Amino acid sequence: MPERAEKQTIMVVDDTAENLKLLESMLEGEGYDVRMFPSGAMMLRAAEKNVPDLVMLDILMPDMDGYEVCRRMRASEALCDVPVLFLSALTDVKNKVKAFEVGGMDYVTKPFQFEEVNARVKTHLLLRRALREIEGHRAGLEKLVEEKVREISESQLATITALSKLAESRDDETGYHIERTRTFCKILCERLRKTPRYGNSIDEAYVSDIYNASVLHDVGKVGIPDRILLKPERLTPPEFEMIKGHTAIGARTLQAAHRRYPRNSFINMGIAIARSHHERWSGNGYPDGLKGEDIPLSARIMAVADVYDALRSKRPYKPALPHEDTARTLREGAGKDFDPAVIEAFNATEQEFVETYDTYDRKRRPGSTTRREGFF
Repeated sequence: MPERAEKQTIMVVDDTAENLKLLESMLEGEGYDVRMFPSGAMMLRAAEKNVPDLVMLDILMPDMDGYEVCRRMRASEALCDVPVLFLSALTDVKNKVKAFEVGGMDYVTKPFQFEEVNARVKTHLLLRRALREIEGHRAGLEKLVEEKVREISESQLATITALSKLAESRDDETGYHIERTRTFCKILCERLRKTPRYGNSIDEAYVSDIYNASVLHDVGKVGIPDRILLKPERLTPPEFEMIKGHTAIGARTLQAAHRRYPRNSFINMGIAIARSHHERWSGNGYPDGLKGEDIPLSARIMAVADVYDALRSKRPYKPALPHEDTARTLREGAGKDFDPAVIEAFNATEQEFVETYDTYDRKRRPGSTTRREGFF
């Protein structure tokens, strides 16, 4: 049993005293700091003062039901990230779906087997602890970027590129993904600049910014623990969610620099690319589910460059695709995964993509590995 100072706190809300006593006995036996509440309002007041690691929540309660309790938690800055596990006698699908819609992380029906409940509690507490570790990594990365980013000059751009490659080197020994994708972005941007649609919005400064800012697209992976980023086996759903978090981590880190240099177009574009390069034209991407032209243009360009490179590269779980198959995949994704205008630019420049990839592929060191990245 862990020492008391290390105990994780679980708050349980149920208007039935027998249920509270049963869960208290079971969970305390597992070494948790368990706090029991007969109403959601009481739990919310206590949680605002001492934030728990997990809330176990009944649905059918007087005054305030479990759905409303969960809604209020998600609206609270202090409690919005606390996982909620619903325990309810309601077994129909409609109520289960509603529990997830209001922000629940899990749902167990009564009567329950404690072995199942305990397994789910352990899973969510482990994820909660891992997310806190990520936040610690992010804070350290934010401090590093804030110290390094000043008025942008050629030497400072070289420093930022080096930092990005340092992040990439944790799971890609070649480091060429950055060079290839930044070149792909420049190729696409210069082509779009020639079109009537983007001729007035893409200028030389924009092309320069995307070439330099694209190196920051995966800087948030510094905040992902090695045990997840370098895991050779298939990721579990919670681990995949952690990997997806690199977009928000990278953006938040760069926003620290943005606060000091709010008019710096390079940093502004870096934030957009880091956060939104996994958004998809149809709205099925992450982290924000942006759709169509709500996705920043720089991120839409980065998405095509990133996926092209991911598909062309060999991974532990897949072989490298030839250019023809990769190009077909991109074209099939036009209007679904990718901006059709960016795919048109790719169609007009695909030979430049081939030449760029082949140039860096010849530089690949014997025995180098490839990284987990790209088209999730």
